[in-house]
Amino acid sequence: MSDAIAVKDSNSDARCIIIGASHAGSQLAVNLRKNGWPGEIVLVGAEAQLPYHRPPLSKTVMAGTKTLDNILLRPEAMYTSNNISLRLATQVQQIVPTQKRIVLATGEDISYDKLALCTGARPIKLPLGDGLDGVCYLRSYEDVKTIQQQLADKRRAVVIGAGYIGLEAAAVMSRLGLQVTVLERADRVLQRVTGGQVSQYFTDLHRSHGVEIVCDAEVIAINGQHAVDSVSCADGSRYPADIVIVGIGVTPETTLAQDAGLRIENGLYIDEYCRTSDEHIYAAGDCTSYPDARYQRRIRLESVQNANDQARIAAINICGGRDRYQVIPWFWSDQFDIKLQSAGLSDGFDDTVLDGSLDPADPEGFVIQYLREGKLIAADCVKRPKEFMALKARI
Repeated sequence: MSDAIAVKDSNSDARCIIIGASHAGSQLAVNLRKNGWPGEIVLVGAEAQLPYHRPPLSKTVMAGTKTLDNILLRPEAMYTSNNISLRLATQVQQIVPTQKRIVLATGEDISYDKLALCTGARPIKLPLGDGLDGVCYLRSYEDVKTIQQQLADKRRAVVIGAGYIGLEAAAVMSRLGLQVTVLERADRVLQRVTGGQVSQYFTDLHRSHGVEIVCDAEVIAINGQHAVDSVSCADGSRYPADIVIVGIGVTPETTLAQDAGLRIENGLYIDEYCRTSDEHIYAAGDCTSYPDARYQRRIRLESVQNANDQARIAAINICGGRDRYQVIPWFWSDQFDIKLQSAGLSDGFDDTVLDGSLDPADPEGFVIQYLREGKLIAADCVKRPKEFMALKARI
């Protein structure tokens, strides 16, 4: 519970502006009102759509089984009933902290009493394939609409990058009947987020569905005249492609914050109260890095859990509370009929405990516990939801 939920400044004319109509932005707006913010709440978003769930984009939305209406975080009426002003399809050009105002791309100035940055992250772009039809990135709803249009008459797909997004997209395209090749620069898939056993499990899973997985593959060219026709690697290999999806990670969107003179440290620096280096500016979500006492370092997470929980804490503290952000990171990924559920951060583990089989055909699934000096720090679970919840609580 927070030390104080009551707003210190009960001025009903106070205005809080939230930049970024994301998971974090939507959650923060709703929680501001829930925790007693008396004044105006303005949610500014660059996209034209109402805030929506991003995880389904690379899964059910791309597959065509869900539409935008199915993935909205909240209906428009909810924002109206909470007196939250939506400024969608709106770009913020500048933050002026010394004058507590923002400047929109239209030139309009809006003053604030408190500001929250929920600007998320943007895809890392390859300096290859510029201007070629069929070269796609996957971050927004508009990106997925473009991919769906491109997929209509395609037979061969290349995915560059074997993280969550790349493998999820590969699974969807395989099920849509495309011949899919995944090219990964590292020596195994999902290297950044899990251990070698889980990497091998998902490599075997994809190969069992006909997806070609190629690791240690350094892409040097995306070829074609007007449309992509192939991808070349440094070892001389060449992979035919009618469509290419690039999923090589994201970078935190901190341009506005940096230009405003806010502290940047692997993302936008926030303290345990979700406050930036400016006492009137808070932040939440993929754009931030925060101090984690459990792992004894600053962490930047790209997850819905982090965005929602940080937004909740930021809203409490904007309203005068003193809640600290102290939660266990958790993630999930859906590929084919398999759901991976992960709790904690496994990097730095020195031992593992496996319960179950790493054969994708085994219906019982598995649990892998990651230990450091005998202490549980993380777990990966497939087809074991109850054990996932128990292990998350233990961590």
